[in-house]
Order: sequence, then C-alpha cells, then structure tokens
Amino acid sequence: MTAVQSTAEWIGSVIKQNEIDKYLVNGQDFIDDRRIEEQLKQARPDPARIKDIIAKALDLQRLDPEETAALIALSPREKDLWQQIYAAAGTIKNKVYGSRIVTFAPLYVSNLCVNDCLYCGYRSSNTKIRRKRLSDNELRAEIQALVSAGHKRLIMVYGEHPLSDVDYIAHTIQLAYETKVGNGEIRRANINAAPLSIDQLRLLKDIGIGTYQVFQETCHHATYRKLHPRGIKADYRWRLYALHRSLEAGADDVAIGALFGLHDWRFEIMGLLYHAMDLEHHFGGVGPHTISFPRLVPAVGTPFCTHSQHLVDDDTMERVIAILRLSVPYTGMILTCRESAAVRDRFLELGVTQLDFGSNIGVGDYSTHDTELDKQQFILQDTRSLDEGIRWLAQRGHLTSFCTAGYRCGRTGHYFMDIAKQGKVHTMCMPNAILTFQEYLLDYASPATRQAGEALIADTLAGMPATPLKDRLQQYVKRLRHGERDLYV
Repeated sequence: MTAVQSTAEWIGSVIKQNEIDKYLVNGQDFIDDRRIEEQLKQARPDPARIKDIIAKALDLQRLDPEETAALIALSPREKDLWQQIYAAAGTIKNKVYGSRIVTFAPLYVSNLCVNDCLYCGYRSSNTKIRRKRLSDNELRAEIQALVSAGHKRLIMVYGEHPLSDVDYIAHTIQLAYETKVGNGEIRRANINAAPLSIDQLRLLKDIGIGTYQVFQETCHHATYRKLHPRGIKADYRWRLYALHRSLEAGADDVAIGALFGLHDWRFEIMGLLYHAMDLEHHFGGVGPHTISFPRLVPAVGTPFCTHSQHLVDDDTMERVIAILRLSVPYTGMILTCRESAAVRDRFLELGVTQLDFGSNIGVGDYSTHDTELDKQQFILQDTRSLDEGIRWLAQRGHLTSFCTAGYRCGRTGHYFMDIAKQGKVHTMCMPNAILTFQEYLLDYASPATRQAGEALIADTLAGMPATPLKDRLQQYVKRLRHGERDLYV
C-alpha cells in the first residue's frame, strides 16, 4: 500500500475479477449446493456398497462424490462397518506415508485484518483483541525461539490488511530463512494468508514459499455470505479460486481446509472433495498437498464459536476424519493443536500425517512467553511442547519428520502427487525423515525423548532391507552423530 492510498482504496484494488472468471463454467463455480444436497439425500449406504467403497479407497483411488456421500450417510449404529472404515483409514495412511508424522509450528506474524468474519477472534469489529504486526527485530526473536526449540518447518499466518500485504509477506519469509541459531534454521516456510493475485503469487514463489494454504472455511454459499458480511473475504469466489491461481503461478503445493462448525459437516466434506477434484481437473491431476479439518473452538470476544448450531462432537469428528482419508486417500491430513491432547491421541491413527506441537498463536508470544488470550485468534487445546509431542509419537511407533529435502530437490507438484497416488511417499521420504529426526534428538531432545527416539530409529533401520540406500543412510546417521548437519538423500 502506498503512503497516500487509504485502506478502502487498497481493499478495492485487491480482487481481480478476470482471475476468477477464467475458471467458471457457464458463469458457475464448482460448488453446486443443490447437487451436493441431492447427492447426500440420495446416498445408498448398504453394507455391500460400503465394503466396495472401502476396497476402492484401499487401492488409493479417489472416491466419487456419490461414494463419499454413502460413507457420510452410514449410520453410527453400524459399528462393525465403521470399525472397518477406521481400520482402512489407518492402513491407507501407512500404505502411502508409512510411520512418519511431519511436525511444524504456526507463527502468527500479524493479526491486523480488514475482514469481519463472525467466528474469528481477529475480525475487524472485535474490540477485545490486541492488534499487532511484528517488526523485523520481533520476527527474528520469534524465529530464534522456534529454532532453539528444534523447529525447522513453519506455517506463517497473516491477517488480510494493507500493512501485511504481499510485500510484507515476502519480506518476513526472507527474514525467516535468514535467521540462524547454532545448527538450527527454518528450512520450510509455508504460509496461511489471504487470497492473492497470480502476479503476487509468482513473487512469493520466487521468494521460496512452501505450501500456500487458504481455507474456504465453509463451501455453502448462503452460510458463507452470512458469516462474511464485510471485507475482501466477503467475495466467495475470490477465495474459492485462490489455490487455482497459486498453482497457475507455479507454486509447489497448495492446501485446502474447512472450519467444521460453521455449516453441516456433511456438506463440508463434500465441498472439500469437490475442491480437490476441481484442482486435479485443471492442473493435470495435481490436487491439494494437504487437507485440514479444524473445528470451532472458543475465541476471545467471539460468542459465535460456542453458539453455532453446527458444532461437531468428538464421535462425529472421528467419522469426518476417516471419511476424508478414504475420499482423497493420497493427500496429507493435518490435525492441529485446536484439539486437545486426548482427542489427538484418539484421532491419530485415522490417517493423520501432520501435527503441530509447542504452538503459540499470539503474535510475538514465542519470544515473550505472553500467554494472554487477547492476542490469539482462538484458544489452543493441546499445549504440549515439541519435545513432549515427539516423545509421545515415538512411544506410539511414529517417527517425527522435519524433512524438507523433497522441496529443495523439486519433489513437489506432479512429482509428489504421482508417487502419493502410487503409495510410495514413505519409500522416498523415510530416509530423510530418519536423518532429520536424528538431528533433533542430538541437538534438542530431552534425555527421555532421545532414548525413545534412538530406539525407534534403531528399530526402523533394522526393519529396512539390505540395500545400498540403507548403507548410505547408516553412514549419514554416523556422520550426524559426529557433528555434520543437513544431510539428505
């Protein structure tokens, strides 16, 4: 934003209608509310059909909308079939991704926002939130705190505001990559930011952003209009096609998500599936790198979060996650600290591939240890440290990965999607997961976590077939233990 440009002028300059219209079909977007509602109404969840659908998902084939609707329609009382679905969800995850769990941390860089989303603590009309945008020195302090804890992957989060525009985003990403602490550094900065134009997205691609994450929040048109009364976010289609523009601009990966609790969970699952399908249609089979499924949780000054008629309970959420895993079997799935430790323990084996730990969502709070809620978008439920989370995962047989080698070697986009659909991600990524896990254990882990982690690495190596790759990996582990860093295959 220029010095003479007002906020209102900036808002008016953001949306590029031609970058929406090019993707419409007969003037319509890919979310057809009536069609989805009819598919849900006509769904046939008879046992034989459900078993066929499970078999298709186990073969790593994306489900059709009618098949996903059948899973949605299956009664919770069909406990035997649901147990088969849950088991299939875990099998699919292990078949594609192995025992790896990717770990990251959210970094809130600015909570200034021109939008007025009724469910968000950062909405412009909320007077109970302290507004802040990190300065360069404050951002360096945040990165140093995160790196000192062992983090190497971030999701950097920005409100939509002229003071946190694309130039600010690009500048802060550069600072994140430049900040080092001893052996530690940030090797992958993903972003959760407002929808941007194709030219702006090309700028961020050149800077080196990782995955570009934009959640539609709700795909239901009428609900979306009601919950987004003002601001740029009020334009449903500008947001809906944000990830299309990102892939057109050459982004490595994109990520979709819905905020469960805004509208009927059944509709939102279908919306996520249609979003994945449309991305694949336009970009040669490349869909979302990850799907997120956060639930509404309390936020300061935001009564909607506890009063919504569409809140999703734990039993229903268990079904939601399993259905999503079967519907798009080759896509990563993120379960965040919005959920409690007990809930994440319950849901982990349903196909989750990414978790955050040691998270703080107050702007500037990693370095200041400010735990006041009036800078946070919502209230976190799982407050375990990264070390505690990694130990918990290791004790359950899951190997924590901080790997970013795939991105630095160009194994993204079509390359990644192809191997994911073949169920080979674990084959490619497990060696580098072991190496980054070993780095963490050497540099940051508590004695208890290092003991659990070293045992898991030993078991993992022992279970690998004798190949030149295994020999190379064992040599790299030895080199790490002698002080080298950032070794990858």
